[in-house]
Amino acid sequence: MRQYFVYILTNKTNRVLYTGMTNNLQRRVFEHKNKLIEGFTKKYNLTKLVYFEEFVNVEDAISAEKKIKGWLRKKKTVLIESKNPEWKDLNITL
Repeated sequence: MRQYFVYILTNKTNRVLYTGMTNNLQRRVFEHKNKLIEGFTKKYNLTKLVYFEEFVNVEDAISAEKKIKGWLRKKKTVLIESKNPEWKDLNITL
């Protein structure tokens, strides 16, 4: 069975949020943390995993990613804090 994840990263100051989707969350977070991916997450030092959700259907994951990306920061913050009120780095739980 395939797994898909929608995730949100931030940096140490929690100022910038990035929403992404992957089929291998551990690998993807490792790539972000080690700055192996050029672009937005590397530029803003987004290495802290503060939210993730698992899906079994890729279309559902893509839909959720697009939905969250369209939200204002306030709504994303409510989502993060519903599962991670202290904004801890969830990568250690993977």
